[in-house]
Amino acid sequence: MTRPFNFSAGPAAMPLEVLQQAAAEMTNWNGSGVGVMEMSHRGKEFISIYEQAEADVRELLAVPANFKILFMQGGGLAENAIVPLNLSRGQSIDVVITGSWSEKSYLEAGKYCTAHVAASSADSHFTSLPAAEQWQLSHDAQYVHICTNETIHGVEFHTLPDLQALGSEAPLVIDFSSHVLSRTVDWSKVGLAFGGAQKNIGPAGVTLVIVREDLMGHALRSCPSAFDYQVVAAHGSMYNTPPTYSIYMAGLTFQWLKRQKQGELSGVAAMEHQNIAKAKLLYDFLDNASFYSNKVAHDCRSRMNVPFFLADESRNDAFLAGAKALGLLQLKGHKSVGGMRASLYNAMPIAGVQALVDYMQAFEKTQA
Repeated sequence: MTRPFNFSAGPAAMPLEVLQQAAAEMTNWNGSGVGVMEMSHRGKEFISIYEQAEADVRELLAVPANFKILFMQGGGLAENAIVPLNLSRGQSIDVVITGSWSEKSYLEAGKYCTAHVAASSADSHFTSLPAAEQWQLSHDAQYVHICTNETIHGVEFHTLPDLQALGSEAPLVIDFSSHVLSRTVDWSKVGLAFGGAQKNIGPAGVTLVIVREDLMGHALRSCPSAFDYQVVAAHGSMYNTPPTYSIYMAGLTFQWLKRQKQGELSGVAAMEHQNIAKAKLLYDFLDNASFYSNKVAHDCRSRMNVPFFLADESRNDAFLAGAKALGLLQLKGHKSVGGMRASLYNAMPIAGVQALVDYMQAFEKTQA
């Protein structure tokens, strides 16, 4: 059976090699006689899985030694509360609102501290990014929060802001849920990064948090111990029972990523090269089409999430039905935005993007 191309924004497609390996190991991992989901999280078998996953993601993202890597639960939405509980000290933070997810972060943080909007692109309907030199940063902010890729609106920071150059000594917190492992990270500009797994890492259930050591140890008294970064780090992400199977699947994905090659490039660098090519293929088509459009400013178009609209939206249902018949799945846009959305995560091959472009061309001809 030919597998369809799954353009879902999340939970998203996973590499076939990873799914096949997990299937083969489902009932008997590495000769242990049990499946991973049956293992004790404190047993030597799972500890080896966990340690390998942690080492691999540190290598893939070139995470410096002074950052802790945590595997947590609750997804990106929970981190909108967990981050201010750990870093805000109940004082003031800055948030740059560039779409639905950073707006959620702002509203949630306001429950635990004073959240200040440093900049917003709401006036552009979140189709652009506010220029960094125009951000109104607070002198006493404990951190500055940005969502580096807005899954719904298709807006991405291609370069991280240099807060020190903008006159702020606050650490930068990034929600990189929907483009984690799709590109490199400049850790010299980041204090904390978090991301839900279900885009580029693995199945839903585990959340990756990478936090600079000096930012830990300041959690509010009201912060649950299981969400206190210092406690979680001290217990090797096992203060409570971790999402073992999701960590295992993430580990398989990390190993798959390490095997990626593109000329002399490997790992995340090779993946970024492929992602640039995939996004270019779709955006070039959209820019030269009359029946379709993408409204995002060219300098901040997401490589991962490409929203687009039909010129005649009465044809939306027919477009989706035709796509599904060809095995092009989950192209409907988010309900808050409408239109279509193609998510081009790491597991999406360029052949899938080409199949989508071919279908879009063919569909347009039927509407003439």
